[in-house]
Amino acid sequence: MAARRNVHSYGNSAYVQGNTVRKTMPVRRPVSTPDEIRRPVPHHVRRNREKALQMDLPYVIMLTIAAVITLCLCVNYLHLQSSITASIHEIETREVQLEKLKTENDALEMNINTSVDLDHVYKVATEELGMVYANKDQILHYDKTESEYVRQNEDIPKQ
Repeated sequence: MAARRNVHSYGNSAYVQGNTVRKTMPVRRPVSTPDEIRRPVPHHVRRNREKALQMDLPYVIMLTIAAVITLCLCVNYLHLQSSITASIHEIETREVQLEKLKTENDALEMNINTSVDLDHVYKVATEELGMVYANKDQILHYDKTESEYVRQNEDIPKQ
């Protein structure tokens, strides 16, 4: 039966783990020479790296202007959003007031309609003001042709 082995690396040495006693084995790492570590960097690459690390005045001014414009846009956006929210709240308040006024108006109209005594109106009209009902020969009937109301432009013809 073959022994099962697991290799674990810790620092500069490795441990072999199996069904026998643990033994350390050195780990071989490739050794790099100083020439491989420090390759010569071309002049134009070095110059580009130095330029990338420097921030000149036009770049700083451009970044400052961009930051100020962004800040102004954010403040303006927040102001507009706040005014829209206030307007929506004002509309909701006005709608509540309108509903309340409509309810009060309907209640007053119903109160007026129920408080009118038609018998009293008839009595005052006939006894005090001398009004009378129209006779059948005084009533003229017209057919409606255009809309729901009749507009009188001329005198009513006598039959």
